[in-house]
This record gives sequence, structure tokens and C-alpha cells, in this order.
Amino acid sequence: MTEDRRPETPAEENGTVAVFVLIGRQLKLLRERAGLNQREFGALVGYGPDLISAIERGVRTPRPEFLRRADEVLQANGMFIAVIPQVEEAMTRARTRHPEWYRGYAVLEAQAVSLHDYSTMGVLGLLQTEDYARAVFTQGHPPLDEETIEKRVADRLSRQQIFDQWPPPECSFVIEQAVLERPIGGPKVQREQLQQLLRIGRRRNVQLQVMPTGRYEHPCLDNSFTLLIPKGKEQVAYMESQGYPKLISDREEVRILAARYGIIRAQALNPHESLDLIEKMLAEQ
Repeated sequence: MTEDRRPETPAEENGTVAVFVLIGRQLKLLRERAGLNQREFGALVGYGPDLISAIERGVRTPRPEFLRRADEVLQANGMFIAVIPQVEEAMTRARTRHPEWYRGYAVLEAQAVSLHDYSTMGVLGLLQTEDYARAVFTQGHPPLDEETIEKRVADRLSRQQIFDQWPPPECSFVIEQAVLERPIGGPKVQREQLQQLLRIGRRRNVQLQVMPTGRYEHPCLDNSFTLLIPKGKEQVAYMESQGYPKLISDREEVRILAARYGIIRAQALNPHESLDLIEKMLAEQ
């Protein structure tokens, strides 16, 4: 049997999943009692419906500021505020319990003050919707069992809490146009993923760019890669090939990738043009 080299959900590894599941169930109960659907409640607390769904199912960590706002909106009388210390403790444990092969990068990513990514085959995990992530793992070969798929989806969603921290990291993402046109999971999943990219691309700390397929020249036709700067540390790079990860800390190798990324950004559409293109794609669906 092929060894599963991917990380388990951090909360499942250290037993903190019960805390998040319980909070999620209480949140759903009070939301429904208030007569709010996930979209309506999300609008009141400043979160999207996908994130509300993930929190209610216990696969996304509820941030302390979210719990304070939810307590106020749902008139929970301090119920959610009271569990903030337990949530903060669980978050600390979760950040340190990744498998050995992935732990180094996971720690650096969680500490990132600057993160830049170039994607060639699929949408970066940090930007994926839950349904897109599930489609990616479901379609992989050899096939994964349902439990493993759900663990991987939960782990991917848990990493996205980097966008909820304050101050947020400075981020830029360059995505090949072909990635946006590929209907992974079907038209509905594709549409929701494009909408997700618009939401993230409009954040003040994010610049999202599209590399048009029609470009005659291209500085990088070999692989996707990520560049990040952890707080107080030097820039590193990360890439995967056929499931094998590589964390690069050699200064010269990182310098070459950073220079290549600069050329990629220069040749891509600018952020405004890129968001306009995504909006056009949505309108044409």
C-alpha cells in the first residue's frame, strides 16, 4: 500500500478537533435559532459563507475576533468569549504538530510577513474553496479513501487562517489563465472558485495577477513555486513535484527564483486587469 505522506489535520493530530467541533455545533444551533443562513450571518460578522460552513463543521479554526463578534451578533451571553483561551491554546498546539516532512514549511508559512506564489496547474491551496480542494483530492490517482480526502481538505482550509491574522502578510499571486479556465469539479465549483479569487484579490494586502495564455514569451515553463519571508528570517522558496516537497533556503537558488518571479509579474496582467478578466469569465458562464 502506498504510504500517505501528506500532513494530517493539525487539530486531529493533537486532539484539539473536539474543541472546534463543539464550538461549530453551538454556532450552528444559535445561528439557526436566530433565523440566519450562513450567508446572512457571514455578512454580519465579516466572513464569507464558505468560511462559516467550515467553522461550523469544525474544520476551520475560529479566530478570537470572530468569536467575539459571533457572541455579540447571536446574543450568546459570553458563551463564545469564554472559550477563547482554549481556542488560542489549541491554535498554538496545531501550528506545531505537522508531520516531519512538512513541518518546516508549515511553521514558516504561518509566520510569513511576505508570501508570493506562481501557479501553473491548479489554484494554490491557500486560495482554494472547500469544494475545489475536495475535487482536487477526489480526482487524484491512486484514489484516496473518503476519510483521507476529508483530512486533507480540512488541513488545507486550516492553513488559510493566515489571511485572518493581524497584521496580515503582504501577498502576491500569479496564476496562469489556463488554471482559471480549467473547470475542476464542474461549472459550479469553478464559478465559486473564481468568486473566491475576486474576494481575495480585492484585499488591501493582496495583489492577484493572471498570466495570459497568449503571451509569446515566458520566463518559467517548468514548475510552480512559492516565495516567503518568515518574520525575522531570510526569504525561502518552496515547491512540489509529483507530491515530493522541496524547501529551498540556499541564498543563490532563492535569488534566482525571486528574479524569475519578478519577470513573471512584469509579463502578467496587472492586478486591475486581472480582476477584470476574472469578472468577465464569470459573466460569460
